[in-house]
Amino acid sequence: MGPDASLPAIALPDAVAAGPESARRAGIRQAAEDFEAMFLSQMLAPVFAGLDKESLFGGGPGEQVYRSMMVQEYGKAIAGAGGLGIADTVEREMLKLQELDP
Repeated sequence: MGPDASLPAIALPDAVAAGPESARRAGIRQAAEDFEAMFLSQMLAPVFAGLDKESLFGGGPGEQVYRSMMVQEYGKAIAGAGGLGIADTVEREMLKLQELDP
């Protein structure tokens, strides 16, 4: 167990965990940004779920698939542009759990 047994361990990909510190930091940053993108996508989904479908081109099962993909991409774009700052906080906590200086 780590220094604090009450905290869950964060599993990093083997290549990142075994690599140099800069690779570990890059992997942690990517994981934090991915988390923020997923969080933002979940927040945006209800906004787009309430939109009416355009009768001429909209509707059908394909629209649901593509709408969810669009919402995921919006989440990634917002997170990549700075987002809400969630990624910074998650990254800081993950660095602490990996015993790296923030």
